Parts: sequence; C-alpha cells; structure tokens
Amino acid sequence: MTDPAGPETTDEPLDVREKVRRLPTTPGVYLFKDAKGVVVYIGKAVNLRSRVGSYFTEAAAVERRTADLVTEIADLDHVETDSEVDALLMEARLVKDVQPKFNQELKDDKSFPYLQIVTGEDFPRVEFTRTPRTKGVKLYGPFTSAKKLRGAISVMQKVFRFRNCSLDIDDGDERWRWFRPCLLASINQCTAPCNLRISKEDYRKDIRRLRMFLEGKKDKLLRDLKREMEAASKELKFEKAARIRDEIKALENASLRGDLEEHAQPEVFYVDPKKGVRGLKKIFDLPEEPRVVEGIDIAHLQGGETVASLVQFIDGLPFKPGYKRYKIRTVQGVDDFASMREVVSRRFRRLEREGERFPDILLIDGGKGQLGAVMQTFRDVDVEPPFVLSLAKREEEVFLPGESDPRKLSRHSFALRLLQYVRDEAHRFAQHYHHTLRRKSTFER
Repeated sequence: MTDPAGPETTDEPLDVREKVRRLPTTPGVYLFKDAKGVVVYIGKAVNLRSRVGSYFTEAAAVERRTADLVTEIADLDHVETDSEVDALLMEARLVKDVQPKFNQELKDDKSFPYLQIVTGEDFPRVEFTRTPRTKGVKLYGPFTSAKKLRGAISVMQKVFRFRNCSLDIDDGDERWRWFRPCLLASINQCTAPCNLRISKEDYRKDIRRLRMFLEGKKDKLLRDLKREMEAASKELKFEKAARIRDEIKALENASLRGDLEEHAQPEVFYVDPKKGVRGLKKIFDLPEEPRVVEGIDIAHLQGGETVASLVQFIDGLPFKPGYKRYKIRTVQGVDDFASMREVVSRRFRRLEREGERFPDILLIDGGKGQLGAVMQTFRDVDVEPPFVLSLAKREEEVFLPGESDPRKLSRHSFALRLLQYVRDEAHRFAQHYHHTLRRKSTFER
C-alpha cells in the first residue's frame, strides 16, 4: 500500500481529510477503514483525489447509498495503478479477498457482471456474463460496472487479441479455413482462430498472458515477454519479435489508458453457424436442421456474357470443394431470370441423374420474380425442389414459394446473418469469375 503522506515530522497521525487532499490525481484503488482499522469499503477511481473527495461532502452524508458508509470512515489507504483497467481489475481482486461489509452486495447479488474465460475449448473465448458457469471456466469478478467491464474487455482485446464470440471452433476442422472472420480481425483486435489464422498453441499462449494480466502479474508478464522477444530476435524470427515488441509497448504505454466507458463497443455481429442453422429450422418450421445450404448468383461481363456461381455451406460453414461456376450457354444478352433458370436446370437435373443428394435449402439472390422463375424451372424439368427461398438485398426481405408477402427477419437474427453470408459469398464468387474472364478476354485480343 502507498502512504500518501510521505515522511512526517510529527508522531500525530494525519486527519483523514488531510489524507484526501494529499491523494494523487492518478487512477487507483482506495480502501476506507473504520476506527478499528478494518477495511469497510473498497472502490476504484480514474482520479483518486477527486473520487475519494466526493465522499466527504454534504451530499454524500445524506445520499442513501453512501450515508451509512461515510459515518464509519476513520482512515483510508490507496494503491496507485497505471490505468483504469488496472484499477478495475485490482478492485475486483481485493473485494473478493477482503470482502468488506459495504461491498457485500457484490457477494450476494448474482446479477453483477463477470469476465469469463471458457477454458475447455480449443480456442478459449473471453466473454462478459451475468450468469457465470460453474465448470470449465476461469472467472474474474464480480465487477461493479457492466459498462466499464465491457470497455475493459475491449481495451484488453487490443493488446491480447482474443476472441469474444460464441463460435464452437474445433482445431482439426479444416472447414473453418473458409470461414469469414468478423470485423475484429480486420481492425487487429482478434487473431481470427475462426479462420485458423493462428495455431491452437499460439492462441493459448495469448490467453495465458491475458490471465497473468487479469491476476495482477503485469510485471512478471512484461519480463517474460521481453525474454521471448530477445529469444525470437536471436533466432532471426524478426516478425515474431516485432509482434511481441508491440504487445510490450501496448502494455507499458497508452493502449490501456483512457475512459473505459468510451472504449465500450457495441456487439460485433458475427455469423454463428450453429445458431444460424438452428434459427433456419425454427423460423421456417423445417422438419430438421438444414445441413446443406446452396446459394446461386448471376454476374455479367461487359459485352453481355453472363456467368453464374453456386456456393455450398455445410453445417453453416463454407465448403469450398462444393463451389461451382457456370458460363451461361442458352441466354443472349442480359436476362437474369433466364440465366437463373438455366443454372437451376443444369444443377438439379445433374444431381437427379447421378442420384446425388439435393441441398436442404436453395437460396436465390433476388426478390419475388427470381424466386418465381426458379420454381417454374423445377416444374418444367419435372424435378421435386428442395426448400427454396430468395433474399432481396435492398430491404433484406425473404420470399417463400406460395406466399405473396415477404417475411422480414430480425436484423440481429443468426438465421438472417447466415443467409446473408451465403448470398454475399455467392456474389463474391460470381464476381471473381466475372473478373477472371474479363482479364482473359482482354489479354486474348
């Protein structure tokens, strides 16, 4: 503990109000003690002098939440920290260890938030929760402020780059190699294990470092990182050394500072394959969860040549071996309806001829007109269709055969996000084919 008063010229103890006046204006944790020296309350502050001083006002003496506490404060102690994140974590650790009587609501009320690391997974997730698990997790907290905890998670994610999604990622499942990571990977706040961009071993090293930081072992963590950086440099692994150097700088400097409420981020809306598949079954009242979803899109070359793409998802994940490209043979000019009819006819007549399984869902990019053209094609070729729907991009409306009005799914629905992913992937694949053919035609002139 830090003695804020420094060396004294008298044996008389400092009055508690004088101690307040001598507090630093840095972040930290304060401990209020009663006349017997027992800690009765522990709190955190961005500015220790300002926050602790607020308890010694007329308003605090009559405020319901502080009135009883104020009458018992006979002394105080404090610990300075490097940042508000450090203060938030230290407060939670001290409250858990000391259990002051005016912090008892944290012990008794189960609605307070926790930081939870799901340790039993190949790539452990880090998450905010008010309903912590009892097994297979490492818990930190409880914390007094949900918003500040969310902010702290966001700040720590910039340093340790862990995932906070609910995806069930298996290290040996190669299908994840084709999965599209969420925004956090793009802004360098996640190492994207969902795309297998980091090994299980390296990811778990990052989680071990995070746990050291959460447990107050920042100094040891910095020493370990510096040794790792020096070793990597000696082994000529300069990229690894540079990454560790940046992590050290982030821990030592401003990356952990600032107002945590300003750092709190809205949820990043990722695609959760399992929840998406379950959502499709529930929303469309399907007899079982759809394992195979295929999507079709049309693209046009300059000069009128038309191409199409078909993408395949299995259990909500892209399955690249199932992707196909088509050059449209029977359609002159730009006619999306006719082009879609040709692709559907070629695809499903071949599947039927070769006795292969149809997809559980066929997704068409477009509105009611495109859907009608596809359903007419199935009738024309005398093929029993799978479950077919179309997704119109402008309003993200879903059209179903036999229903005159579109269905509007919640923008936050995992089912809608999965359909959007399939639709967007089909469009990307069609455009890639389109650009490849355009370059080829340019060079062949």
